[in-house]
Amino acid sequence: MTDDWHRAASVDEIEADEPFGVKINGKAVVLYNVDGTIYATADECTHAFARLSSGFQEGCHILCPIHNGRFDVTTGAPVDGPVDVPLQTYPVEVRDGQVFVDVT
Repeated sequence: MTDDWHRAASVDEIEADEPFGVKINGKAVVLYNVDGTIYATADECTHAFARLSSGFQEGCHILCPIHNGRFDVTTGAPVDGPVDVPLQTYPVEVRDGQVFVDVT
């Protein structure tokens, strides 16, 4: 593992359909548990600058808490308006029950 990988949480802390906000190397990141796979995105809506960690997660989608724009957390792609700019996504590795994220 290179120096770009940072421990973010343990897998047990990230519940399904419960976005989990963390700071990694000074960046606000959200972790998502989608059917047992962990994904990571930036914690800021690209439309309204709201914290997605305060949004509503349903499966692989996160809804912005301000205007209900929806993103696919597995790809960062916008799904429903008013969002139209993709989210920054980050690579995730799980090792020995710990979640590591590369925020470079």
